[in-house]
Amino acid sequence: MLHDGYTDQLYALLPVWQSDFGLSYAGLAVVRALYYGTMGGLQVPSDRLLARLGPRVALALATFVAAAGYLVVALPFGFSGLCAGLVLAGIGSSVQHPRASLLVTNTYGKASRGPLGVYNFAGDLGKATFPAGVALLLLIVAWRPAVAIMALVGLAVAVALLAVVPRRPFVAPVEEQCTTNRRAGRGFGLLLTIGALDTATRMGYLLFLPFLLHTRGGTEAVVGLGLALLFIGGALGKAACGWLGAHLGVVWSVIATEVATALLIAATLILPLAPMLAVLPLLGIFLNGTSSVLYGTVPDLAPKGDIGRGFALFYTAVIGAGGLAPIAYGAIADHSDRTAGVLAAALTAAVIVPLVLALRPTLESR
Repeated sequence: MLHDGYTDQLYALLPVWQSDFGLSYAGLAVVRALYYGTMGGLQVPSDRLLARLGPRVALALATFVAAAGYLVVALPFGFSGLCAGLVLAGIGSSVQHPRASLLVTNTYGKASRGPLGVYNFAGDLGKATFPAGVALLLLIVAWRPAVAIMALVGLAVAVALLAVVPRRPFVAPVEEQCTTNRRAGRGFGLLLTIGALDTATRMGYLLFLPFLLHTRGGTEAVVGLGLALLFIGGALGKAACGWLGAHLGVVWSVIATEVATALLIAATLILPLAPMLAVLPLLGIFLNGTSSVLYGTVPDLAPKGDIGRGFALFYTAVIGAGGLAPIAYGAIADHSDRTAGVLAAALTAAVIVPLVLALRPTLESR
């Protein structure tokens, strides 16, 4: 919750920083990239650096660094302090995905798919609560005290982790742990590609959704409602689809969610406003739910059995796709029209179906 919340609370702060520092929209994008790019680009290096530390120390230290970064942002060091603090916070937040995911996997072994889905869902809770919390604080205090309060929350969580994470966490028995096979390397490459395309679909559609609602006559309030409905469905999908993958199987779960995603995205191009709003929670379930199925498959296919590095590589791929996809789909829309951009996102979801079928032999050979 904390680290994903730290990522998305930037959206509540960007307009204030634009006003305070006189930034252009391109400048805001660069400021956001200082955190987002550092967090995404350091997934693998940070995992390697902290691999020898236990999860208790690694997660507490990473959380402390992330909180310290926001504390630097809150101090009156000007624009350079803002940039330095965001880089420091990004360094801290680059650790939790691989280390926490490995902790869950080691604890639950072959039964980790569902718990990983819950862990994935917890991130959505942070994305929902932290930006809202910052927005409320900005109504009461200036942005620096607001950021300082959020930094103190992070410091408190870092201390709490030292208290609640056991020094020697439970490890599932060997017979219950995930294993790899000789074809896992090829399978993992396919998994990375599928994860990147799934994220690209989601981020691409989010780029166009506000405009689709506006063209149906939706006001700003209706746009906010539509996004909230999609995100509520997405949070539910992340929690539920991890368990779906454990019972229905990876291949059929991904096929079902991606086909449904493609069809529902296309449907939002033609539905009137009220039916479109009614469909958005269902679309959110499928649009976000696939990620939990894919995420829970990382331990099965991690190259050389290095699950921590597998998660680090997976998050590097999906974070990179999340950053680049809106640019690509936006270019399609600029050179054609918005409908073409939305259909390109739907087509991306459909392309995943043959890819996951190609992954099937590797999964069945396990």
